[in-house]
Amino acid sequence: MRVAIGSDHAGFILKEEIKSHLSKSGIEFEDFGTHSQKSCDYPLIAQTVAGAVANGQFRFGILVCGTGIGVSISANKVSGIRAALCHDTFSARMTRMHNDANVLTLGARVIGAGLALDIVDIFLKTDFEGGRHTRRVEQICQLDKNRC
Repeated sequence: MRVAIGSDHAGFILKEEIKSHLSKSGIEFEDFGTHSQKSCDYPLIAQTVAGAVANGQFRFGILVCGTGIGVSISANKVSGIRAALCHDTFSARMTRMHNDANVLTLGARVIGAGLALDIVDIFLKTDFEGGRHTRRVEQICQLDKNRC
């Protein structure tokens, strides 16, 4: 499994903790920035991470900003992306099982590192259930003129 990861300045510290956790778990990742706490524009980073997932370079993406909202909105503008903002483990599990989400977004100013790492683990380890949910994911894809 390969994971694309990125954050803005507000999410930088949490992103670094997630990277350390992924390394310890033996999960391969690539950091698409930012690389400091200097103010930057999250839409550009979200577009880069989402694009790398959409084109098949990476199975999943993880994006972090202050609330997780901005990167979620931005990532979902990329064709083929189903980004989900999760601040609890139940949502992380269900968005993988029922929505086949391929990008996880997190809010560094909303949740702590311990919970964020649990959410990351659940998101990356939970499989899509398929079945009746496949039809719904296909309907989501139909909303995207370029399909996903």
